Amino acid sequence: MVTATRPRIETGRNTVYSSGGVVVSISPLAASAGARVLADGGNAFDAAIATAAVEAVTVPPACGVGGEPFVIMYDATTGQVHGMNGSGRAPMAANRDFFVSRGHKHMPLQGPLAAAIPGEVLGWEQINERFGTRTLAKLIEPAIGYAEDGFAVSEQLGNGFKVLNDKLSQFPYSRDIFTRDGNPIQPGETLVQKNLAKTLKKVASGGAEAFYKGDVAREMARAFQEAGGLYTEQEFADHRNVWYQPPISSTYRGHTIYETTPPSHGFMLLEILNILEGYDLASMGFYTSESVHTMVEAKKLAFADRNRYAGDPDFVDTPLSELISKPFAAMRRRLIEATSGYYEPGPVTAPIPGDGNTSYFCVVDKEGNALSFIHSLSMGFGSGFVAGNTGVLLNNRIGRGFSLVEGHPNVIEGGKRTMHTLNAYIVMREGKPYLVGGTPGGDRQIAWNAQVITNVLDHGMNAQEAVEAPRWTSTPGTDPHNVEDPFVLELEGGMEESQIEALRDRGHDVVTHPGRVFGGSAKLIVIDPATHVRTAGSDPRTDGHAAAV
Repeated sequence: MVTATRPRIETGRNTVYSSGGVVVSISPLAASAGARVLADGGNAFDAAIATAAVEAVTVPPACGVGGEPFVIMYDATTGQVHGMNGSGRAPMAANRDFFVSRGHKHMPLQGPLAAAIPGEVLGWEQINERFGTRTLAKLIEPAIGYAEDGFAVSEQLGNGFKVLNDKLSQFPYSRDIFTRDGNPIQPGETLVQKNLAKTLKKVASGGAEAFYKGDVAREMARAFQEAGGLYTEQEFADHRNVWYQPPISSTYRGHTIYETTPPSHGFMLLEILNILEGYDLASMGFYTSESVHTMVEAKKLAFADRNRYAGDPDFVDTPLSELISKPFAAMRRRLIEATSGYYEPGPVTAPIPGDGNTSYFCVVDKEGNALSFIHSLSMGFGSGFVAGNTGVLLNNRIGRGFSLVEGHPNVIEGGKRTMHTLNAYIVMREGKPYLVGGTPGGDRQIAWNAQVITNVLDHGMNAQEAVEAPRWTSTPGTDPHNVEDPFVLELEGGMEESQIEALRDRGHDVVTHPGRVFGGSAKLIVIDPATHVRTAGSDPRTDGHAAAV
């Protein structure tokens, strides 16, 4: 049901329209690279690889060759939806005792002990082999050029270098690339990554095997071990991405939502939407105390369940089908009251188990193929650790995600994958993609994705309005470093003061911010089921845009 009185959202950007292909990226260079592939006759899968590779070079705080991708894909030829998880496993030598015996209360967030083996490059190759029409070498050519010849640093990227300069200065290879003799790189300067270009050229000529075996893997393993890390060369060779078909799904207002499967957080979006389906959000109004309260409480319920039950499915028997079921949502919904509450995890019948910086983009081509693609280094510039002379900046997903609480479903173990905030969605209407979207933002992704989806399906917003509308976030979430913190609800500007006070009256500890100040970089493509016209929205809170052909 869409609200009779459609909210008016003043946008800083216009919705982009196309009857052909669209690429929406945080990086203007990446969006252009993907659009060129579409214009030259490539499909959405080709364009996604080119876009991902250029983002991996030009958005180093968020993603990179040393990162991990999660992707939802629609193949128009077969009508099938596929999912891919490119997360890395913990070193076989890693366990809770290793870290606790060294005085750690939480996993380290920086350096080689924080990193997971990256699945990015293998993801490119696998998508290319299954669905591509161009060679991998051709598709990553633009990325190689931007690494070798450099690209101009934007104001936002320059701010990232400034804020995280100390982190990047800790490690010699990182300092050489991402600082100017220990000083932040400034907006307008050119960032050159010669060693990364050499690594990408090896991938272009030898495929993913050239990254996970041979000279590149040998140098990464050497750099890890020299700096106190645990990974071996063999563990790089053994890395595998996980594919699944179909992805997990549920329904909302007559639409089918596909999400990334655990260890992704995607199931929580489905649980939240299942809970919200029992409310008339349209009649509550957009960004009112009633609608925000309801969504916040639904989010808290889902996060309580995640923190109790979810882990690497190879290690933990997560009751997934129950958590995303309508009966479970109905049971959880009954707990929501007029005031803010604390929620225990919901009872399940299955056995109970013993901000992030990320980049998201989406692509749709004229044939209807669609990709919802999120990839990440986890925190800003990941671990801060560049692996020797490979130029590869490693993620810090191991440090960011695992718990050191004994018996926790997400406690670190050798060969285990941490639970992942990364998630991406495709919403289907009558068997065809209708919404293709996602956002960076760590734990905030789930709530922001729910807000964008309900902005369209409940409040009738267009693509640009949906991603640009004011939004809320709340903490804590799942991060082991702050999961015990008091609950706080944060609001962007745009809510009436009387509604803010009403939220406080409901028991929320509310913090307000002027304007659009939250991170994230929401992207959305809407495909009109009648005209097949694509409309795209790109978040003005960050760089980037929607490029159409």
